[in-house]
Amino acid sequence: MGGAANDFTALTLAYWPILGMALIFYFMIYRPQKKEQKKREQLLGSIKKGDKVVTIGGIHGVIASVGKSKVTLTVAENVKMDFEVAAISRFLDQTKQDAAAKE
Repeated sequence: MGGAANDFTALTLAYWPILGMALIFYFMIYRPQKKEQKKREQLLGSIKKGDKVVTIGGIHGVIASVGKSKVTLTVAENVKMDFEVAAISRFLDQTKQDAAAKE
């Protein structure tokens, strides 16, 4: 009977490092990534016509139209370019950027 209790204790002690690694993974990798993903979704959900933005390729422009998955940017006079909504990296206006991050 004493042997079974010792086996259970040894088995329990063997799982603590695995549980510790799982907690470290959750708090240092998974949770911060989910937080950033939520901020990005809020940023992309708040874009509208007239916003000054920067794409992930570094192109600066003003949003001329917003579709479900497509954004048209005016990058110069009489020059419009189409991008995926996901290509928007940030707003040029810092107050708009901060407001999108807080929502």
